[in-house]
Formats: sequence, structure tokens, C-alpha cells
Amino acid sequence: MSNEVNRFLGGTVVGTIVRLLVVSLIVGFIFSALNIHPLDIWYGVIDFFGNLWRRGFAALGEIGHYFVLGAIIVVPVFIIIRILSYRR
Repeated sequence: MSNEVNRFLGGTVVGTIVRLLVVSLIVGFIFSALNIHPLDIWYGVIDFFGNLWRRGFAALGEIGHYFVLGAIIVVPVFIIIRILSYRR
């Protein structure tokens, strides 16, 4: 069971927790520097679905904007995770 959990997490539980803490600290620092708050992201998602409901599928054009915003966070995190896993 422990081996399956470690394989699922990509390492030991403690190692995964440490990596998540480090990445969370980095993302938190970036968000703070950009003056972005977690509730802003949440309200953005709520507004997106509200606009989709009110305006119909014309609101789907906003998806490109959300892809770019998400990629700004996801791509660096992906690169950091790949670099950390490459060093092993």
C-alpha cells in the first residue's frame, strides 16, 4: 500500500509535502508581487460561468484569455517540477 501511495505522489509523503510547501511559497510570492488574491481567481471563475450563462457561447471567446492567465502559472510550475524530478 505504501509503495502505491509513493508512486501516486511521485515520491515519499514527506518529500511531496515539502515540494508542495516550496511551490506554494513560490506561487504565493508571485501572486503577492502581482497583487493577485485567491478570491480574485475564484470570483473570476464565477464571473466566467455567469457571463457564459447570460451571453451564451459568445462568452467562450474569453477562454483564450483564461488559458493565457493559467499558463502564466502552470507552465513555470511544470518546468520547476520537471527540473526537480530531472535532478534525481
